[in-house]
Amino acid sequence: MFQLISQDPKSGARAGVLNTGHGPVETPVFMPVGTQGTVKTLTSEELHQIGAGMILGNTYHLVLRPGEGTIKKAGGLHQFIGWTGPILTDSGGYQVFSLKVLRKIDPDGVTFASHIDGSRRRFTPESVIQAQRDLGSDVAVVLDECLPYPSDAERVRKSVDLTLQWANRSLKAFREKGDGGEHLQLLFSVVQGGAHPELRRECARGLVSLDFDGYTIGGLSVGEPKGVMKTMVEIVNENLPPEKPRYLMGVGTPEDILEAIALGVDMFDCVLPTRLGRNGTVFTPWGKLNLKNARFKEDFRPIDEKCPCYACRQYSRAYLKHLHQAGEILGYRLTTLHNLTYYIHLMKEAREAIIKGHFSYWKKGVIEAPTENKMEE
Repeated sequence: MFQLISQDPKSGARAGVLNTGHGPVETPVFMPVGTQGTVKTLTSEELHQIGAGMILGNTYHLVLRPGEGTIKKAGGLHQFIGWTGPILTDSGGYQVFSLKVLRKIDPDGVTFASHIDGSRRRFTPESVIQAQRDLGSDVAVVLDECLPYPSDAERVRKSVDLTLQWANRSLKAFREKGDGGEHLQLLFSVVQGGAHPELRRECARGLVSLDFDGYTIGGLSVGEPKGVMKTMVEIVNENLPPEKPRYLMGVGTPEDILEAIALGVDMFDCVLPTRLGRNGTVFTPWGKLNLKNARFKEDFRPIDEKCPCYACRQYSRAYLKHLHQAGEILGYRLTTLHNLTYYIHLMKEAREAIIKGHFSYWKKGVIEAPTENKMEE
C-alpha cells in the first residue's frame, strides 16, 4: 500500500509511493483542493497536464450538493468530475470547527444546519464512512473533532476521547463494508490533541493501535504560532509507524510544507495557491508577487522564465495584471494554474533531493533564496 523509497540522511524527509485504486502517488505530494468536485477555475485535463498526482474533495460539501446518491449514480466521484487519478476525501470534520455556529456535537455525531439552505443534516462516524464509500474516493478520512487554538487541556482531553471513539466506530463500519467494491479504498484516521504534547502522543498511539492505512495530522494551521505547529508535528510523527503515510491537513506555505517534509510528512493540501492565485498573487522561487501592483504595468516578462506552465510560456506579467484589474476570468485561471504548477514542481524537486540524499541542503537554498528585488540589484 505504501512503499518507503528513500529517507534523507540529515532529516526525517521521506520519498515514497502510495498505491491506490487509481494508480500510484509519488510522495511527498501536494493535493490541489477540489472541495466541491472541482479545483476552482481549472479542468481535470489541466490538472493532469501540470502533473497533479492526487486531488482532494470534501465529503461535507459534496453530501450537501449535489449529494452522494447523485454522485454514486454517476459512477462515483471520478466519473462525475472527469478525473482519472487518485482522490482523497476528507470527512467534514474541519467543518465541525469552521461552521461552529451551525452545528451541535454530541457523543454519537454532529448535527449541522446546512450553510446552503439551513436544512438539518446528521453526520455520524458510520454515515461519513458510507458517504465516502458512495463517493468512491481512493482515500477516505474518519470523522473527527477539530478545536480552535488555543483550547485548554480539559477541553482537548474530551475532544481526543471523542476522536478516538469515533475513529474506532469508523474503522468498524469501514471493515464491515469490505474492500470498497470496484477498487481499493484506504482509510486514514486523524490525530488531534491541540497544542498539548501528551494529548497528541496519546491520540497518535491510540490510533496506531487500531492499525489504519494512514494517519492524518489535524487541528493545526488554525492560528497557532509556527513553532507550536512544528513541535506538534514532530511529536506526532515520533509516534506514527514509519511504514504508513502521514498527511498534514491544511498546510500551507511552501516554507511550511518544506519544514514539514523535513519532519517526515508525506502528504499535503491547502487552498492557499488557488485562493491567492484568484487574487492576483503568484508564487516564485523568490517569494510571492502581487501582480496587481503598479510596477507590473509594463513588465513584459513572464512570471518565471523557468516555469513550464502555460501562463509563463505564453503571457506576460503586464497582461496578467491587466486581466486581474479588469476582473477577467482568464486571469484567475492563469495565475491559479501557475501557482499549482509551482507547488507540484516543488514537491517533485523535494522528492528528487531526498532520493539523491541532499534534501536538507536543497531545502535551505529554497527557503533562503533572495527576493526578486535583491536579484535585480
